[in-house]
Amino acid sequence: MSKNEDLFKKIISHAKEYGFIFPSSEIYDGLSAVYDYGPYGCELKNNIKSYWWKSMVQMHENIVGIDSAIFMHPTVWKSSGHVDAFNDPLIDNKDSKKRYRADVLIEDYLQKIEDKITKEVEKAAKRFENFDEQMFRQTNARVIEYQKKIDEIRTIFIRCMENSDWAKLKVLIDELEIVCPISGSKNWTEIRQFNLMFSTQMGSVAEDADVIYLRPETAQGIFVNFLNVQKSSRMKIPFGIAQIGKAFRNEIVARQFIFRMKEFEQMEMQFFVRPGEELQWFNYWKEERMRWHIALGMGKENYRLHEHEKLAHYANAAIDIEFQFPFGFKELEGIHSRTDFDLKSHQQYSGKKIQYFDSETNESYVPYVVETSIGLDRMFLAILSYSFVEEVLEDNSVRTVLKIPPVLAPIKIAVFPLVKKDGMPEKAREILKGLQQHFLCQYDEKDAIGRRYRRQDAIGTPYCITVDNQTLEDNTVTLRNRDSMQQERIAIENIEKRVWDLLKINY
Repeated sequence: MSKNEDLFKKIISHAKEYGFIFPSSEIYDGLSAVYDYGPYGCELKNNIKSYWWKSMVQMHENIVGIDSAIFMHPTVWKSSGHVDAFNDPLIDNKDSKKRYRADVLIEDYLQKIEDKITKEVEKAAKRFENFDEQMFRQTNARVIEYQKKIDEIRTIFIRCMENSDWAKLKVLIDELEIVCPISGSKNWTEIRQFNLMFSTQMGSVAEDADVIYLRPETAQGIFVNFLNVQKSSRMKIPFGIAQIGKAFRNEIVARQFIFRMKEFEQMEMQFFVRPGEELQWFNYWKEERMRWHIALGMGKENYRLHEHEKLAHYANAAIDIEFQFPFGFKELEGIHSRTDFDLKSHQQYSGKKIQYFDSETNESYVPYVVETSIGLDRMFLAILSYSFVEEVLEDNSVRTVLKIPPVLAPIKIAVFPLVKKDGMPEKAREILKGLQQHFLCQYDEKDAIGRRYRRQDAIGTPYCITVDNQTLEDNTVTLRNRDSMQQERIAIENIEKRVWDLLKINY
């Protein structure tokens, strides 16, 4: 088992043990790719949503929010292209009986070659430094050969995906001798398309019921409400509409814990602009969203931008913000210039005029759209992945700590009496009651103080307050910092201000 695989297993185990994430319906052996958020997971998730909403809506005068319904008229999904085109190319391995997305198999294969290139480049740099010219040239030649191979494969791959040419895609898998990760065999079926939308029925009598879909994305709820929001909020272009909500995709190849699930949550903002200005705003939101991520303090080196080589049918520009998960760099947020495709399509299918009258240019037009879309569950997993740390202390003991950005931590403050006597519990609860009006707090008086600190470290609580003998004399307490484990003496009346100062962050 690789170091990263071992780390990822530890993160998953920790998430369950400490009440962040549970397998759904676990007493009935669970449900594939569906998870429940426990007490601390629920709080962390809500804090992520609140943090995003404040930065996106509260801090922008020209962005408002909505909460659209999960059920929508079936024609919405015909108009958006989901009924006809929302398909994944799937392939089965006859030996392992496992099903895979054909495009993911090829992307993983290309990633392995790119990893080889990285290692060879590192070797070439060392050999260049050591003046080993012959070995440098040999290594450099291998890098060029690898890159040429990647370019050739990617050209064929993109052409197959654009043309939905599954027969040629199957030939490519065979030629590359891609094996099943489980069985190790190359015994593949033909590639088939599979629609990812969940369907259900709406109606009082089954035979008269209409087929409707659980929404596969939240964006369409914004587009069909464009006129309602623009008129009721008196918004002028450029302006945005934000939404947080559940979406559902029948992912056959769901994997990597909560990274890819059948029921997930999105945080999206659709920004409406004048035609011709969309690429300017696309670049603005690309930089703004990256700045937002980095401001959380999870390491600039853990993010990178990935430009789309194959654009969706509705886009004229697209880029992903990728995060370095234990299983590699993967998409965390997408920024897309969706042109006027969505509004024009809904205008066509509904027969309603969906346009904006621009008083500055004295013309009506269908606005263009720039989308920022981040997976809430993926953001949750990114925070867990970054935060999980096993530290070896000076006494050679190991503490497991979640170094969650304090502003997002489920519990902000834990309050302890040093011992359960001499009036310390009463004083601690008095302090707790005052802080609960402003922060989610926890009280603990069980076990030695060191063990209580460790419990709070494990759930990511950034600050611990301890009431001791000196507290009863001068109304001061110790404030412990989770990450440094340093303590400071502070007056009870200053705790609230001190914690707010520590939680400040640039939205």
